[in-house]
Amino acid sequence: MKINRKNQFLKQLAGLFKPALHLYMVLLVLMFHLNAHCQTAKTKPIDNSQRNVLFAKAAGLNNGVSISWLEQTWNTSALYHKPFGDADFVLLKKLGFKSIRLPVAFEDYNRKNISTARILRYINAVFKQCKRYGFKLVIDYHDGEINDNNYADATKKAITNWLQISRHYKKESPDYLFFEIYNEPPHMDPQKWKDAAYNIVTAIRTVDKQRILLVGASNFNSIYELSRFVRLSDEHIIYTFHFYEPFFFTHQGAAWGGDQVSTTGVRFPYDGKNFPQLNPKAKGTWGETNYYQYQRDGNEQSVKDKLQIVKNWSIKYDVPILCSEYGVYNKYADADSRARYIKAVRKTLATLHIPGMLWDYNTNFSIFAGKPSPEHLSPDFKDALGY
Repeated sequence: MKINRKNQFLKQLAGLFKPALHLYMVLLVLMFHLNAHCQTAKTKPIDNSQRNVLFAKAAGLNNGVSISWLEQTWNTSALYHKPFGDADFVLLKKLGFKSIRLPVAFEDYNRKNISTARILRYINAVFKQCKRYGFKLVIDYHDGEINDNNYADATKKAITNWLQISRHYKKESPDYLFFEIYNEPPHMDPQKWKDAAYNIVTAIRTVDKQRILLVGASNFNSIYELSRFVRLSDEHIIYTFHFYEPFFFTHQGAAWGGDQVSTTGVRFPYDGKNFPQLNPKAKGTWGETNYYQYQRDGNEQSVKDKLQIVKNWSIKYDVPILCSEYGVYNKYADADSRARYIKAVRKTLATLHIPGMLWDYNTNFSIFAGKPSPEHLSPDFKDALGY
């Protein structure tokens, strides 16, 4: 009898708790869905008119060129002479360029006890000329040393500089001044780089909510890494990439490229009759692989196919993209091939509606045969620029 009474009591008790348990489970499921929604919707999506404005601002950077000066870490006298002036801006305007990208090696100057405040005075002078001649300016954070091992500390260094830069230029119109947060993060864990990029962007936003930021992927702003990148939630970003495909051609003979680019005399497009022998130094490197692939890679169709990769990514996320560097090292590649390559890239970028910026104005990737001037620009390069 005692056992039956105990069982009956437990059944009655369970009946009392059943409605409460059901309500608890409903609330738990509701909380789970609300929490999942909050994690997904990190920012309020911008409407089509705002997105169109963002795409238009990206398009406004088209026909740009990098001026290599404040990123020359090897040049101890870089700060003591200005390699361009009013005549250069007049020439750039005449050639149809519309924007300037200014790479700056902030961290290298900091290591040399040259303050960011001092460097900003040089940038101010460039920006003043840009405004005078109607150029948009991109300040590019060049020559950072981030990698898999130091990315936390390297991110802090970049943030320290960007906070100072952002405060300095906070009142300048976002229509004319852009920030490229980090040039060519190396071959590193893509997620670590994305975390770094997120933290840099977030830090800048504490000072400047509206500035358009340029963000690229790891592996030196690779088109392939960008195609795997999941966009950030920030709605004021133009995604950037560098295009030097095929690297075997564009960097032939470049000492910093190592043995893989030691084969020189490579023409564009591929010319089987005049294709050079593989440099023995390139054997066993990617340069040997690229040597045998150049028959397929060294042509305009290959350029189109590769640029289509990032265009598809842009369409997928409905975000603007920018080719912030393209060009050819000019020491070993013949001028005609360089002109044909630049024309092919510019033509394809235009077809795909991707704005582009040439590297660079007046150093070892320059399109001029001597000091920049119309007289030192060949008919082929004038044709490549549409001049």
